[in-house]
Amino acid sequence: MRWLKSFLLALLVTATLAAQGGIRQLTILHTNDLHAHFSPSGDGLGGFAYLAAAIRKETAHCAACLTLNAGDLVQGTPVSTIYRGLPVYQVANLLGFDAGTVGNHEFDYGWRQIGKFVALARYPIVSANLLDAAGRPATGKAYVIKNVGGVRVAIIGAILSDLVGNFATPEAVGELRVAPLLPAIRRAVDDIGNRADLIVVLGHLHNSETEQILKEVPQVSVIVAGHEHEGYGDMKRVGARVAVQLRAYGVELGRLDLQVDLPHRSVVAANWKRIPIDTHQIAPAPDVARVVLSWEAKVSRIVDIPIGTATHRMAEQEVRSLVERAMAEETGADFAWVNLGNIRDFLPAGRLLARNVWNVLPFDNHIVTGRFKGSRLPPAMTAEHPVDPNQEYTVATTDFTAANQASSDQLSTTGLEFPKIGPLQRDAVIDWIRKKQVVP
Repeated sequence: MRWLKSFLLALLVTATLAAQGGIRQLTILHTNDLHAHFSPSGDGLGGFAYLAAAIRKETAHCAACLTLNAGDLVQGTPVSTIYRGLPVYQVANLLGFDAGTVGNHEFDYGWRQIGKFVALARYPIVSANLLDAAGRPATGKAYVIKNVGGVRVAIIGAILSDLVGNFATPEAVGELRVAPLLPAIRRAVDDIGNRADLIVVLGHLHNSETEQILKEVPQVSVIVAGHEHEGYGDMKRVGARVAVQLRAYGVELGRLDLQVDLPHRSVVAANWKRIPIDTHQIAPAPDVARVVLSWEAKVSRIVDIPIGTATHRMAEQEVRSLVERAMAEETGADFAWVNLGNIRDFLPAGRLLARNVWNVLPFDNHIVTGRFKGSRLPPAMTAEHPVDPNQEYTVATTDFTAANQASSDQLSTTGLEFPKIGPLQRDAVIDWIRKKQVVP
């Protein structure tokens, strides 16, 4: 019966604090890794107009709601690639975000584009450990404090510690730099001081980094994370502190309902649910749909062109093999290698459009080739392409992979030179499918 007494005592304390005005309700709606997926998937999930409708429905009867985006808003569809992410920020202004942060793919268009995104956004973009040449927050703010229904919420932005090399080239990051994560967050926490009742980290982070913050920075009560596309099945918890993250591409909206103990600046209860963005159940927001359609019309003449037929639906791993085959045949290489992260979508069964390949390969990567003895090639490259250690092979990959081979957790090698620069990877695959007509 001891547990029952403890439970009843906790209820009594909660009720007493609530009666004294010490506990307030706060709801955090959140998204991550939308990747410019303006339109729903082939399965009828996602789409910015439908996501906007879901956000508006949740906020309509919410006395204290905060809506956050955890980075990688851009890169993943033709409209983002062609217009370098700017239309995505324009449409995102209609989603009602109160704050956002940048992810690694915001750097796909170069570091100067970050400033354009910040200027275009009608909401603050925060990052405590992304700094400019003078050591100031590159987005203009390390954090922002919002008063939401009487709860002062400090939102600290954060980005991957290993951004440079693993996820963005040094050239793409340019004059900016990434400071050590935990010291940057602690500095922001110290600067916030007693001006906030709740501290939230809005981070584009590895799972290990999220867990480290939860364990080592107790002043942070909530982490809204992005980057790992599979999301969480349930909240991560360390004591009363929690972290949440959704699946990528806007196929769900997160809702985190909190009870915040104002005197103790802590969370006393948390409930999280993931709301499916199912186009069969949600009507699109008309204003967002109009803007999306206007942008899609601009790119349609470029990408909505039939190029061939697929005999069946191909998931990412099979698409990877197809892309490698196309790269090898288009360049005359013995074989090609790309990491699975290079592949961003599936290929549908039936008629294929150039758009489908743009969705699979949104990056403006060029194919590069080099010639090597089999003994020099790392195991990742030869796992599916057995080689003779003494024989020479022409190998194709992307310029991004070639530039970052040393920091790649799959290759972990140096010194492989790929001097011959070929076509854009995306163009080569489109041309290859046109020649084949039927794939695979």
